[in-house]
Amino acid sequence: MTARVLVVDDIALNVKLLETRLAGEYFEVVTASNGPDAIAICREGGCDIVLLDVMMPGIDGVEVCRRLRAAPETAHLPIVLVTALDQPVDRVRGLESGADDFLTKPIDEVALIARVRSLVRLKYSIDELRDRAVQSAAAGVVEPPEAFSAHAPGRGRVLLVDDLPRPSQRIAEALGPHHELIVAADPGKAVEEASRGDVDLLIVSLDLEGFDALRICGQARSHERTRYLPILLIAGLDDRQRVLRGLDLGVNDYLNRPIDRNELLARARTNILQKRYADRLRATVRQSIEMALYDPLTGLNNRRFLELQLPAMIETARLRKAPLAMMVLDIDLFKQVNDSHGHDAGDQALKGFAARLQGSARGGDVVCRLGGEEFVVVMPGVTMEQASRIAERTRMAIQSQEFAIDGAGRSIPLTVSIGLAELADDCDGAGLYRRADRALYRAKSEGRNRVTEGAA
Repeated sequence: MTARVLVVDDIALNVKLLETRLAGEYFEVVTASNGPDAIAICREGGCDIVLLDVMMPGIDGVEVCRRLRAAPETAHLPIVLVTALDQPVDRVRGLESGADDFLTKPIDEVALIARVRSLVRLKYSIDELRDRAVQSAAAGVVEPPEAFSAHAPGRGRVLLVDDLPRPSQRIAEALGPHHELIVAADPGKAVEEASRGDVDLLIVSLDLEGFDALRICGQARSHERTRYLPILLIAGLDDRQRVLRGLDLGVNDYLNRPIDRNELLARARTNILQKRYADRLRATVRQSIEMALYDPLTGLNNRRFLELQLPAMIETARLRKAPLAMMVLDIDLFKQVNDSHGHDAGDQALKGFAARLQGSARGGDVVCRLGGEEFVVVMPGVTMEQASRIAERTRMAIQSQEFAIDGAGRSIPLTVSIGLAELADDCDGAGLYRRADRALYRAKSEGRNRVTEGAA
């Protein structure tokens, strides 16, 4: 995995050392010697991750980090602060400014490369979600990502996997006032427990007795419900190789013992905030997909969904040598409903019709609204004879009871004309629809409120 790395340092030798190391791993390196230049490069989209020296004249690294986090176009750019300062208070100050990590000089080059790769991997995932969300927002169907809150995430649910009582207690005392903490008594079932609950952060100690903690991380990344759950490792100073292995497995962050309370809180907050932002993006993408494939008025599948699903349903039917039938329905004289009662009343009638049609369909049927008052039901495993009985039952269900058109108790009668067609050997999806549509036309021309079968 390669990426553009912005190295920001006012000392040319430091820049050259990092540039040489990163270029050796095939990263493209961009450089800046001061804060304003770094901010300009970032806002122009000139990098994928920032390695930012803290001690610089003018605007220091912490202030640069704050400004990047405050701007929508750079708010989610990975930032690693680099400094000779190594006190917990310095790390906390950097993390609270919005940095994703804090590396101390002299830099461990192997750890640096592993951390850059891990953060770039996360950025690419978020970028893809953001691009989809932005495209959907541009079409006016969902909220733009910039509208999502980037403030404090509030209380989160944290699952701790640590079988050492005293370290566990210290973590509980630090996190307890701010988050809901769950302690996994059985490390082997930690992922199962995380997948059951609405967990925001998984904290795993590398010092588990008789259990490989990295196995938990691997399991979490392979299970669908925990694939995107942030993982924070608690490591000892001699756990360097296992931490690096954890980053390769997809671990988001790590913290060395002895644990500083404020740094633990800062890292927990950062990971929970990122997780909730990514969750919002995924929900936005799902919503845009649903809006593209579902009719917003009735909640049924739409024409686009039918076009995508029908070829696969036909292929399955042919592979299984099973029948497949289509029912095309049109509400009789529906224009008169809109003309006499208004479009709001018509919308209410359409909702009621869709609900009744859905209630008449079988579990495996695909029910779609094509537009206006026209609907389609695709029925796998159904012969023409069976389809005729289902269609007649549907016609009777529509006719049997009037449809509410407002909250004042007014209702109107509706009837429906139905055309049927069965899949033939020489027929594709478009041909199947044409046959059913021709049958519908005959049903309407012969007096409406009836079922007509299409000829093969």
